[in-house]
Amino acid sequence: MQDISGKRVAILATHGFEQSELEVPLNKLREAGAEVHVVSLDPGQIKGWDKKDWGRPVPVDKTLDEARPEDYDALVLPGGQINPDLLRVEQKALSFIRSFWDERKVIGAICHAPWLLVELGVLKDRRVTSYHSIKTDVMNAGGRWENSEVVTDQGLVTSRNPGDLDAFCDKLSEEIREGRHERRAA
Repeated sequence: MQDISGKRVAILATHGFEQSELEVPLNKLREAGAEVHVVSLDPGQIKGWDKKDWGRPVPVDKTLDEARPEDYDALVLPGGQINPDLLRVEQKALSFIRSFWDERKVIGAICHAPWLLVELGVLKDRRVTSYHSIKTDVMNAGGRWENSEVVTDQGLVTSRNPGDLDAFCDKLSEEIREGRHERRAA
């Protein structure tokens, strides 16, 4: 992990996030020096999904109404099937993600989280990976899907599943340290 002291990272999630895909980046990015906030639709706690059943709750640091994209250097989108499916129908969540994209800030999306990027229409001609079951969705959105543990395209960092978390977090910290990225028009 790169030293990213002084950087601020938002993790956008709601109930049903894949437990490790939120907790591992949260802990590793904090260990690397970043200030990390869990952002969600409502205050209080959100409950994870841990393999085959509900997992542990995680405290919400800020609601979408309180969080301002301009206060952050990067955004992490954990997967799980439930979490991104709930978020992709929430206009506030999509607008929050769009702000990071438009400002060319680092976005990390793992597992099913690229569904959120499909919804925004930003994957055309981008190298990307995801959980294998949404490969067709990513390709239909114009993404150039790869079966790799981590794929990076102009500040967009994607990974397939919890088994890729070490590579995902390492690449995220590297991209966050580098800062803004030039992106072709989406």
